[in-house]
Amino acid sequence: MKRAVLSALVLFGLAGTCYADIQAPPASEYTATRKLGRAISNLIYAVEEVPTSILRWQDMDGNYAGWSVGVVDGFARTFERMGYGFYELVTFWAPTYKCTYRPPYQGSCGRNGLKEYNPWSGFTEFPQELGFQSYYNYSRQQQY
Repeated sequence: MKRAVLSALVLFGLAGTCYADIQAPPASEYTATRKLGRAISNLIYAVEEVPTSILRWQDMDGNYAGWSVGVVDGFARTFERMGYGFYELVTFWAPTYKCTYRPPYQGSCGRNGLKEYNPWSGFTEFPQELGFQSYYNYSRQQQY
């Protein structure tokens, strides 16, 4: 009897030190509903690419570039994002990109510190928001 109790304690003691891999698979956060939401947001907010591109080109090369190249680049990015939105709206129920629900324009993802993006075309998963926004959760006024 002592041997059974002792072996059970040793077994539970060893089992307590074992770690199991209970993490979610890499693509588990990408679901069909997220793909549908991404499609709808890409269709509705694709026009925000025009002012975003204007501001980006103004910061890089000045006002003339912003209002010439930025407008053309913004419309091109708008139609490209609308194309991705329509494609994902039609195929939201099926895992299409490498048998997952990930965005098709994130083939070679990088990290810019805040969001995932594709370095080749510069698209983020969801359209960018206009106006002032901060991704950092600290400032001088916040006291914890």
